[in-house]
Amino acid sequence: MTETNSATVEVKTERRLSVTDITAEVEQAIPDGYTGTVTVFVEHTTAAVTLNEGESRLLSDFETMLSGLINDEGWQHDKLDGNADSHLRAFLLGPSETMPVTEGTLSLGRWQSVLFIDCDGPRTRSVRVYW
Repeated sequence: MTETNSATVEVKTERRLSVTDITAEVEQAIPDGYTGTVTVFVEHTTAAVTLNEGESRLLSDFETMLSGLINDEGWQHDKLDGNADSHLRAFLLGPSETMPVTEGTLSLGRWQSVLFIDCDGPRTRSVRVYW
């Protein structure tokens, strides 16, 4: 893929662990009239992207679940820089999602949203949209 077939979406987070609906930003990055697929790829090892419902209470539930699944401390990598929990959470979720596009619009299910998960914030992150 060439750089002309991609765009960057920047996401600013406010907490160490947060889930942000970036559906609108991803859709704005897609060229008008394009039909095919896009891949949304997170360029960080402590962040992830997934598809799910973007309802605010559910986003909070995702954060609570991820905190409960992976302990914040006690990992070997913590001896290096103290963020092993962030790497492990991102590892479980994955760095990309591919989805269909029709005439420049994401073809998602009724309740589906593109969710960005920052496991090591607060930061400004880059998300790439490839078509």
